[in-house]
Amino acid sequence: MFNDIGALELLTLVVLAVLVFGPEKLPKVIQDVTRTIRKIREFSDSAKEDIRSELGPQFKDFEFEDLNPKTFVRKQLMDGNDDLGIKEIRESFDLRKEMAEVTDAVNGRESATSAGAAGAGAATAAAPDLLKKPAQPAKDERPPFDADAT
Repeated sequence: MFNDIGALELLTLVVLAVLVFGPEKLPKVIQDVTRTIRKIREFSDSAKEDIRSELGPQFKDFEFEDLNPKTFVRKQLMDGNDDLGIKEIRESFDLRKEMAEVTDAVNGRESATSAGAAGAGAATAAAPDLLKKPAQPAKDERPPFDADAT
């Protein structure tokens, strides 16, 4: 519940509680808050058990956490259920190859996959070095104008 509260925030909350309630009333306020939280948890647990008993035996393994969309998607797609072939698609996707093809297309070169498809004996082009800095233009040469960038 309080996983994202740091030490400084907790200390600030304690100091504020002492200032607002005073050192005499603070223990009683803490007891009242913990008692209220305990009652809310008991009410929640009893409501969950009532719902499970009303649903019947076919929903005995039903978990309320599965109603969270993030959990539901993770359970349906990422677990052993591979009816859609998600695992196969994920393994076949090669980001470096895709980026090299996009770079080749932007630079007007023929990519390695299309060169292999065009001619069976054609040599495959090496992937461009993305870390290499481009050559500096001459001082009197104007840089290329890109209308989309402005």
